[in-house]
Amino acid sequence: MRRLAVLLAVSLALSAGVLAQQPIPRRIVSTSPSITETLFALGLGDRVVGVSIYCRYPEAVNRLPKVGSFLKPDAERIVRLDPDLVIVHAGPHTVPQQLATMHIRTATVDKGTLDGIYASIRTIGRAAGVPDRAASLAADIERRLQATRASSTGLPRRKVLIVVGREPGTLTNLIAAGPGSFLHDVIGAAGGVNVLGDAGLPEYPQISMETAIRLSPDVIVDAGDMGDTVEEHRRRQPLTEQLWRNAPNLTAGRSGNVHAVTSDAFVVPGPRVVEAAETLARWLSAASRPR
Repeated sequence: MRRLAVLLAVSLALSAGVLAQQPIPRRIVSTSPSITETLFALGLGDRVVGVSIYCRYPEAVNRLPKVGSFLKPDAERIVRLDPDLVIVHAGPHTVPQQLATMHIRTATVDKGTLDGIYASIRTIGRAAGVPDRAASLAADIERRLQATRASSTGLPRRKVLIVVGREPGTLTNLIAAGPGSFLHDVIGAAGGVNVLGDAGLPEYPQISMETAIRLSPDVIVDAGDMGDTVEEHRRRQPLTEQLWRNAPNLTAGRSGNVHAVTSDAFVVPGPRVVEAAETLARWLSAASRPR
């Protein structure tokens, strides 16, 4: 029995030694906005040497080399950056296998649900050698979301529609947040009810304007006309809100509870999920006040 205990202790010590020898990555490539924002939120921005073509936050990423998109990372460009860690989303690509042949380490993160955000933060933290920071960041996000949820206690639960895609300049081919999306959880944390929360719907269903009118949301959030820069977002904001106000028989349009967002926190499932929930909670509170 004593011998077994000694062997177990030696085995654990050797395992700890192997883990301790795992080099801390100094050159990290991100392949999506949510990964990039998580790296910066973990204080690792100075190690990021490449990002996706869609990464825009924080501002510093605009000066970094681009390596394709999260669906189509460019392995050749990634290799040229000489990374010691590449973080990717699981998807229809073979980049981890390609990089493995070059002895480049990869980490794969979860999809964009709220639970996926927490899991991704922890995965990235472990891979980058900062698990304690990751645990602290995830706990802070959870604490702030709980506080946001508590702040709406006693208020009417307003119906919410969040649009994440549509034909530019029109209200056609609407893509909205359904169940299973991180935005569905954002609506709940803000004290609202997702009008597309039925379990049988996909994460991001396509709906018609007629459906939007029939669902009669009290508050509409439009993130479907995002530009390439913050200035572009702000330029389009009043035009987008006017589109909805002009739509006939739409409750939110008539009551002025349409919000065209200028922050991509509403479309990036990352640490700024808190910003999206807190912003939506303010809009829901305003919609509950008598006019």
